[in-house]
Amino acid sequence: MRAVIAEDLVLLRDGLSRLLGDNGIEVVATVDNGDSLITSVLLERPDIAIVDVRLPPTFGDEGLRAALEIRRRVPDTAILVLSQYVEQTYARELLADGRGGTGYLLKDRVIDIPQFVEAVRRVADGGTALDPEVVAQLFAVRRRSDPLERLTPREREVLAAMAEGRSNAGIAEALVLSVGAVEKHVASILQKLDLPPSETDHRRVLAVLAYLQEQL
Repeated sequence: MRAVIAEDLVLLRDGLSRLLGDNGIEVVATVDNGDSLITSVLLERPDIAIVDVRLPPTFGDEGLRAALEIRRRVPDTAILVLSQYVEQTYARELLADGRGGTGYLLKDRVIDIPQFVEAVRRVADGGTALDPEVVAQLFAVRRRSDPLERLTPREREVLAAMAEGRSNAGIAEALVLSVGAVEKHVASILQKLDLPPSETDHRRVLAVLAYLQEQL
């Protein structure tokens, strides 16, 4: 597996590069701005780009805008956003394109190295990895008539776990439920949101996010 890292903080950039290398992931380029990220991805064609949201020169949303450009020009490259911030507008656009291979994790909540490496591999393989706080903020901005209001508290918990990329068995373990109970909750969620069931977890998550985007 080959990766490109876009991060302006030298220590964090070098630390990520070393961490990934120690876990069998080849880092083919490290950059500190959006333009260099796009150039590196076009040149190296990595499996995944790990991107900070706020990059030079303005430290606004350059990272996410570069990620969207990569999605347009090199759609097979997976994108994992690793940031301190949730940039809602571009995050919805990135997450809701239906392609999979997308993640959004918050730096200060990544405390387990094996889980982080597993998330990188999952996204590179076409899955998703979404921090629950990212999901919560994306869900927070919605119309009063948002169909999410139809969901029970337990269904909201299941939906958040779905967004993390968990399988039904993983959700059952996390929420201390039976797999059968989780399957019923998932079916109910998809029905209430008018979304067809899917055997592929990351697609159903992206479908939910796409639906939420349409409600804004």
